[in-house]
Amino acid sequence: MAPPRLLIPILSASNFLIGMGAFVIVGVLEPLGADFGITAASAGTLMTVYALAYAVLSPVLVSLTGAVGRRRVMAFGLSLFMGAALLSALAPNMIVLNIARVMAAAGAGVFTPVAAAVAAALYPVEMRARVLAAVFFGLTLAQVVGVPAGSWIAYTFGWRWAFWVVVGLAVPAIALIWIFVPKGLSFQPVSLRDLGGVLRNGRMMLAVLFTGTFLGAIYVLYTYIAPLLSQTMGYGRDGVTLVLAIFGVGAVVGNIAGGILADRVGWARTLVALCLCQMMCMPFFSVLPMGDALLLVLAFAWSVTGWAFMAGQQMRLIGLAGPQAPVVLALNAAAIYVGAALGSAVGAWVIEAFGILYVGLAASVGSALALLHLTLSINRSPAPQSA
Repeated sequence: MAPPRLLIPILSASNFLIGMGAFVIVGVLEPLGADFGITAASAGTLMTVYALAYAVLSPVLVSLTGAVGRRRVMAFGLSLFMGAALLSALAPNMIVLNIARVMAAAGAGVFTPVAAAVAAALYPVEMRARVLAAVFFGLTLAQVVGVPAGSWIAYTFGWRWAFWVVVGLAVPAIALIWIFVPKGLSFQPVSLRDLGGVLRNGRMMLAVLFTGTFLGAIYVLYTYIAPLLSQTMGYGRDGVTLVLAIFGVGAVVGNIAGGILADRVGWARTLVALCLCQMMCMPFFSVLPMGDALLLVLAFAWSVTGWAFMAGQQMRLIGLAGPQAPVVLALNAAAIYVGAALGSAVGAWVIEAFGILYVGLAASVGSALALLHLTLSINRSPAPQSA
């Protein structure tokens, strides 16, 4: 079946919506915390709750819906995500807001891995890394536009308005998915038995969990970037928004470059190089303050080398998974949020124990552990490393 011409842009735009709704918390920690009378570290647990819920729910829901039409599954996932954003905008307290974050994680956990599996199946192998990078471009674009815009809206009008924007964007996204995703896509159904089989495959899980260690190191720092900049650089709304925007631009560049690089030199060399770059970038955030221009260059380099990661990792996992790719991609997406949850939790502990300046150093140590994890998983991988 030939894919519709607009399918990839629509999947990418839907991932933009999910990226904004998921990660806007990073940019609204201070106004949200002030509204509920809690610290930024306490507000950061919202990211942890979302991440853990995604990690648990995504592979289970993808497996349970394995025999359902892909269009229906994706439309359901976006609808659930929209309902969660609506509940977040109306939440009277942290309990309701945490419930909304669990709902959002369930919706995103259904949509994103299924969208990746659909895109990978409809295009030839030689285009796979670039197509996956294009699908996930929306998530990285959310870092450029969605998260900074949500931060600016939160500081200007209140944090609830950031979620109202997500609700407004979700309506056309659901309609476009229903119109443009082909009806009756033919895929081999997956089930909870497939999920169990993958979970028992030690080599596969070692490869999947590298996603968690790599991104977990990033989130030790990224979750608390707004209060870090506020306390060390004296930045308010405009300064934090600018840094997040530059980070987002770097995410777009990294996403595109990562797909090209993985296609040309292979996933193994790509991922090793990115681990090394992260180890070098993140300690500089522990020596703030620095010049504004230098900080922006640092944020850009950190983002490029962080977000170049996903295409190569997914290319690797699809090559290993075969017909179980939907389940493996769901587990990979879950590993993203396991990493985000652990990174956010470690960052909160570092702040409480040593102070906010130490999150950069702690994140660099995390990247060194990710490189060790990658080396172990490459050595145990049954697939050629250039695949």
